[in-house]
Amino acid sequence: MTSPNQPALSVLDLVPVREGGTPAEALADAAVLAQAAEAAGYNRFWVAEHHGMAGVAGGATAVVLAHIGAATSTIRIGAGGIMLPNHSPFVIAEQFGTLDALYPGRIDLGLGRAPGADQRIGQALRKDLGRASEYFPQDVAELRALFTGEPDIGIRATPGHGAKVEMWILGSSLFGAQLAAALGLPYAFASHFAPDYLDQALEIYRRQFRPSEALERPHVMAAMNVLAADSDAEAVLLASSIDQSFVNLRSGNPKQLQPPVPGYLQTLPPGQLAMLEHMRQVSAIGSKATVASAIAQFAERTKADEIIVSGATFDPAARRKSLTLTMEALD
Repeated sequence: MTSPNQPALSVLDLVPVREGGTPAEALADAAVLAQAAEAAGYNRFWVAEHHGMAGVAGGATAVVLAHIGAATSTIRIGAGGIMLPNHSPFVIAEQFGTLDALYPGRIDLGLGRAPGADQRIGQALRKDLGRASEYFPQDVAELRALFTGEPDIGIRATPGHGAKVEMWILGSSLFGAQLAAALGLPYAFASHFAPDYLDQALEIYRRQFRPSEALERPHVMAAMNVLAADSDAEAVLLASSIDQSFVNLRSGNPKQLQPPVPGYLQTLPPGQLAMLEHMRQVSAIGSKATVASAIAQFAERTKADEIIVSGATFDPAARRKSLTLTMEALD
């Protein structure tokens, strides 16, 4: 467990599908990873919504969370996040109200404004994603009203009404920080892939925060890429799988999670290398000592209440070991 002077640690998982693997295997691995996170003392286990990607099996996020909940008993589980423009607030209230009924006191609902999909996916979802994003603040307010009953909007979600779901606003820019502050909700920043506005967003959120019935004071969670191994060299090698995923995604060619490649960074042209280093500058990749130092510096920089660790390894056992080593490093 982390000490009282350190931020709580949580886990973000994309339910990665390995090259040559299947979604069924990815979902089984996610449950085992959540069990490892629970045993190691992590606070939350979140799954992110992505669509139309061969290497990600978490698209039906609420269903995945039901699977994770059945495999665990104490760790909080949630969405990091649900991309609300893709959905009706009423349907999300029903889904997460159901999760709260199944696993009371354990359910988080992180909400994002970016659709996390292209227009083809938008058509498949029967959504005008650009226009739907404009209504994000209203949809968040409607969703909260469906849970709390205040204000009374003339309809009740069952399950949903009265559910004790912990709502979060997610962000990678300044918009989410302002909305989370205005609504008095906890705020999570996606610095593991979009670090540019991290410091400014946290400053705005804390300065503009308005207390609410849900939250008396600002509460921040910031994301890091974290991969711990027995040595720096081993961690760098393992991290080459997620490095390939970043490069493939930004090149418009997302794939299943690839095996590690020795010296992968040295194979990249300067432009791709610069892009990758910029995207993952908020990272802790190395031995226990290296990871402990990087996390301590990030915690000091952000004064975050929680840090959520992201990452993936081709061998699922290596990710589980990474979670254990990371928690040991901070003891």
